[in-house]
Amino acid sequence: MRLQTREAPAPRLLLDLAPLRADRGFARFWATSVVTAVGAQLTAVAVPLQVYGLTHDSTWVGAAALAGLAPLVLAALWGGALADAVDRRHLLRLTGAGLAAVSALLAVQAALAPGRLTLVVLLGLVATQQALFGVASGVRGAVVPCLVARERLPAANALTALATWSGGIGGPLLGGVLAAAVGLVPLYALDALALAATLVPLRRLPALPAPAGGPARAGLREIGAGLRLLAGHRVLRTTYLADAIAMVFGMPAALFPQVAQERFGPASIGVLGAAMAAGVVAGNLCSGPAARVRRYGVAVTVAVCAWGLAVAGFGLADRLWAAAGWLALSGLALAGLSLFRKTLLQRTAPDALRGRLQGADTVIAAGGPRLAALAHGAAGAAWGTTWAITGGGLLVILAMALAAPGFRPHRPAESVAGS
Repeated sequence: MRLQTREAPAPRLLLDLAPLRADRGFARFWATSVVTAVGAQLTAVAVPLQVYGLTHDSTWVGAAALAGLAPLVLAALWGGALADAVDRRHLLRLTGAGLAAVSALLAVQAALAPGRLTLVVLLGLVATQQALFGVASGVRGAVVPCLVARERLPAANALTALATWSGGIGGPLLGGVLAAAVGLVPLYALDALALAATLVPLRRLPALPAPAGGPARAGLREIGAGLRLLAGHRVLRTTYLADAIAMVFGMPAALFPQVAQERFGPASIGVLGAAMAAGVVAGNLCSGPAARVRRYGVAVTVAVCAWGLAVAGFGLADRLWAAAGWLALSGLALAGLSLFRKTLLQRTAPDALRGRLQGADTVIAAGGPRLAALAHGAAGAAWGTTWAITGGGLLVILAMALAAPGFRPHRPAESVAGS
């Protein structure tokens, strides 16, 4: 079967907007993704600024980042099982309301005079926020295939990624300006208002009842069943492994400060940070041809190897324009990897398992870059940035070559139940 949209059977290069035109429920859902992405970045700017202002110690800034990791991971696994057991529209609204309430509480605590418990309260709210985010991530990923036709899934995933990464670029810029101009309280308050505003379009989504064949409850047994099935299914297992390989071995973001300091000057760190995101956005804007791809195993393998090659090139670059160019290319590869992985998972897994698989996906997305930061930081300190970054990129290619045989020919026609 040809994977072309009904609205645009002719080849296209640019982003396919058919899901927004043809699927009103997805259009509403996508609008909430845009608002949520920008609002979340405002809080992501405010929290480290407030922590540093309270402590004047970067160690505590790092501790704040880690405070939410365990709650996010545990909640993502539980939330994925919950998304397979309950009404998904109701769960979306419940987590959205919870996130809005936490952002409002963050604004309140920031407005109060700092005291002994201020940092404890702030870290507790951050942990609660990340737990709710973990639940929301599982259900949001499982909802997309319920809102769009199967042949429009690649375009829908590209649109969703575009919203997330565009928010990751625009949100910090807006947050930095507002923090300097009006302080931190308005940043938290704007995030709360943005999240509250998403509750209206979420309420107008079509009915999303618990999927047929899903678990009756969301407990450890149901979470374990999803993980066991994932471990035993070759295509799904390799799809998750591909993302872990790319992120753990190849994500060089932790070394950006050292690279900027040693090669290009401190001011270049902004260029390095934006180049990869710009590549991801460009990749999603030019995602039209993805609708015609049928061999998803090949696509995922090529994207991972292209990511590793671009990262290796960045490690060798001795000019800022070259480094930014390689990072932009890595962003293009990352856009392709994300699009094909998500579409493959959505088409391979039955609806009754999508929540649990999305929960596991959130764990990898959260844990992979953090493990990469630890590994790259240690390698960069021991052997220098060139060996750490370029070696990591080459290791990505080698590891994917070992993991991919038997996976490359896969087309998303088989299902978990038939494996």
